[in-house]
Amino acid sequence: MITSPAVNQEIDRISMGCSGLNDILGGGLPINHFYLLEGDPGAGKTTLALQFCAEGLRRGETVLYVTLSESTEDLLAVARSHDLPTENLEFFETLPDEKDLRPEDQYSVFHPAEIELNDRMQMVIKQIDRVRPQRLVIDALSELRMLAHDPLRYRRQILSLKDYVSHRNCTTLLLDDRTTGTEGDLQLHSIVHGVISLEKLMREYGASRRQVEIMKLRGTGFREGFHDYIIQTGGVVVFPRLVAAESRAQTNLETVPSGVAELDALVGGGLERGTSTLVMGPAGCGKTTISVRWAVEAAERGEHAAFFIFEEGVQTLLERAENLGMNLKAHLESGRISIERIDPAALSPGEFVHMVRTYVVEKNTRIIVVDSLNGYLHSMPGENFLAVHLHELLMYLNNSGVLTFLVLAQLGMFGAMPNQVDVSYLADNILLLRYFEAQGAVRQAISIVKKRSGAHEHTIRELRLGPDRIHVGSPLSDFHGILTGVPQFVGSSKAEDDRA
Repeated sequence: MITSPAVNQEIDRISMGCSGLNDILGGGLPINHFYLLEGDPGAGKTTLALQFCAEGLRRGETVLYVTLSESTEDLLAVARSHDLPTENLEFFETLPDEKDLRPEDQYSVFHPAEIELNDRMQMVIKQIDRVRPQRLVIDALSELRMLAHDPLRYRRQILSLKDYVSHRNCTTLLLDDRTTGTEGDLQLHSIVHGVISLEKLMREYGASRRQVEIMKLRGTGFREGFHDYIIQTGGVVVFPRLVAAESRAQTNLETVPSGVAELDALVGGGLERGTSTLVMGPAGCGKTTISVRWAVEAAERGEHAAFFIFEEGVQTLLERAENLGMNLKAHLESGRISIERIDPAALSPGEFVHMVRTYVVEKNTRIIVVDSLNGYLHSMPGENFLAVHLHELLMYLNNSGVLTFLVLAQLGMFGAMPNQVDVSYLADNILLLRYFEAQGAVRQAISIVKKRSGAHEHTIRELRLGPDRIHVGSPLSDFHGILTGVPQFVGSSKAEDDRA
């Protein structure tokens, strides 16, 4: 949930060095407070903490990184792998050394908490006094928790540290790998000003999925829920969850033609901007081709269109379009059409939405084609959430005045063809394609069964692809039961001979 901008602007904030995370935080972390960054090993805590430090260095701030579990050399190696600057970054390393392995140096009377914990905390405080940092990272709390042994002693140490830095104009980031204690340390959550939780989710196939959640942020609004993120060269990249209600705008329902007169007549003159069209039917019946026709026509008007393809290869798509008289390759080279090949095994829904939004905002893309929803479904952790993601995405595109095509391959070839998931209620328009048998030949038919924005034909027309263009015939009034796949001919023999 995001509060009004006026509320957030009254609070001085500090950038995390990650634009997506700043976005869901409402502009960054409120300055000079105590924060917890938690997550399992491998979730990206150290990388994000180094980004936090690097951002401070870029702004000319003093930064101190206290490491209790990793060596300075290891941290520098991580920073170098992400091209993060470390010049003028102060490191303080306090790790167990080889003396801890000698029997004569083992404690036999006093508990380590009574000596080691106090010693380490005093060393940390001396470094803070020396550096006087504006940004402070302490990595990792699991070491202090084990040294304290007692939850009460551990809590008191954290409270004392919080009180100490709160009077020194310092924004503190505590890292916790959750390897000790109970999952979700609510005692620690109650102490800090805010909690950022990183989670790494294993999938049955493909790359792991990572999500970030702002669990707490006192005194200010933030975007709730889970947000996808990835770790790449440069650091952690967060993709804020899309909230379509934030992009509400008045759109002009301008009619967009396909360039095929009969097809435009079928859909009532064309499809309107700010609407979504579900093109559904069995494999190979021309769903992608119909979408390409609208995109090429838009490119010839000087507009930009973008394809997000999950199954078909780019070269195959270009050759098919050329065989039907559509010079998709020329528009691709000119930049009026873009094609993104998507790997569903390596994609998160948030990353996909970010790609689509980038095209809409930066390239003013007017037509978006998702081919196909079947591939998009496989990029999801579970189909129960597909409709929710699609609803937000389609609402955003509609509000942005984009004409969207969603290609959905149905199961089977003839007769009743179930869908993997029913999203027909989300689309403003539905183009239905079918095979049917007549006079010993397999033919194709096209109809529009839903259009929210205006009138359309209620007929079924024959669709023929090639040899050099898309042919849409007259209404198939001489047949009954075309959508079953095996229709009955009810017209005259002469009419059927003329059609053949």
